[in-house]
Amino acid sequence: MIGFLIIICEIAFWIFVLLGLFCRYLLGKSRVGAAFLLATPIIDLLLVIFTIVDINRGSEITVFHGLAAVYIGVTIAFGHSMIKWMDAHFRYRYAGGQKPVKKFGRAHAKQEISGWLRHLGAFAIGVTLLYIMTMFIPKEDTHTLIRLIQIWSVVLGIDFLISFSYCLWPKKKPADISK
Repeated sequence: MIGFLIIICEIAFWIFVLLGLFCRYLLGKSRVGAAFLLATPIIDLLLVIFTIVDINRGSEITVFHGLAAVYIGVTIAFGHSMIKWMDAHFRYRYAGGQKPVKKFGRAHAKQEISGWLRHLGAFAIGVTLLYIMTMFIPKEDTHTLIRLIQIWSVVLGIDFLISFSYCLWPKKKPADISK
């Protein structure tokens, strides 16, 4: 059940974001758009509540309970930047804004490092929530959550290597083939 709720929350998150941007740029209703965008954290709060209720009702602890913590960490760490990215693209496409610029070289490396730091923040939030969850369940049921932390640690390490590799091997601007 909790896996289904994670999917519903993810869909709801993007619906709220799209409604917010639609209201802001296509309907010209900035306040209504802002209300939709500001309401996205409520979705995370509902997922936390549903997860706690599900565990307290005696559900077997599954990877989905852990993924709820991961989802919350990722949404908190990346949510604002994802909305900002979408806002820039909506503004360009529907409101005559400037075209978002792709980054190369040192600027791209800084962007990648910033992304990794956000990932580290998501990891810190998610792991904290996972450890808090382990305090409220019997010791023999924590192995799934601990294993999820281990897997996420490996993913974070791989992301570190990829993100920081751009400092040594910067992304080059593609050659202009129109010349």
